[in-house]
Amino acid sequence: PVDVTKTARRILIADDQSDLLAALRLLLRGEGFVVTSVSSPQAALAAVDEQHFDVALIDLNYSRDTTSGAEGFDLLGEIQKRDAELPVLVMTAWGSVDGAVEALKRGARDYITKPWENERLLLTLRTQIELSQALRQRQRLEQENQRLRRADAHAPIMIANSPAMRSVLEIIERVGPSDASVLVTGEHGTGKEVVARVLHAQSSRRERPLVTVNAGGLSDGVFESELFGHVKGAFTDAKTARVGSFELAHE
Repeated sequence: PVDVTKTARRILIADDQSDLLAALRLLLRGEGFVVTSVSSPQAALAAVDEQHFDVALIDLNYSRDTTSGAEGFDLLGEIQKRDAELPVLVMTAWGSVDGAVEALKRGARDYITKPWENERLLLTLRTQIELSQALRQRQRLEQENQRLRRADAHAPIMIANSPAMRSVLEIIERVGPSDASVLVTGEHGTGKEVVARVLHAQSSRRERPLVTVNAGGLSDGVFESELFGHVKGAFTDAKTARVGSFELAHE
């Protein structure tokens, strides 16, 4: 697991009390969080649309003299529509725990009571971030692995009887079980990918994915993203996170 105590994580805080926001910013920045604080549901949704967050901490009430929690419930629902994987924690006063319970029923991951205990708040945030990271990773890998399962639906078969190809098969048998890196060359249509699949099938990694990438077909703008992946919001068109080919092959 990632040690979130040593890695800067992005948190969104939504509350209409300026002194509370100031206290949370001071605490969380001191613990290595990158904090974005807003005072209204509208500003919170705008922030979610524009940035990637690892966790959101939202109040249930924003308008003066309101205690129903309806604003917070609506905000929770809208955040989930935009990013169903973003863990959302709600804040509530001691006398409004019923509202927090209702928020949990609607998909909030946990709740924090006001006034909060610093240690419990930090532990809850870090726990939810770590759980969310594991969930996102599993979902992304499962989506990418669907492509691999379709590609590897049949075991590779190589049929060759000519003397030239028999020597190739002998090399494959010797090299396949080793940890050597192999460069397969040849003209278009000569079966380079078939050789690569046979090598993979004979290697110690045969139970792990074989990821093929047409490097010549990648433009400069997507090369790094295809090979190394990216997180949501890493650049303008990064609407969702993507697992890179290297990480996918390592799974």
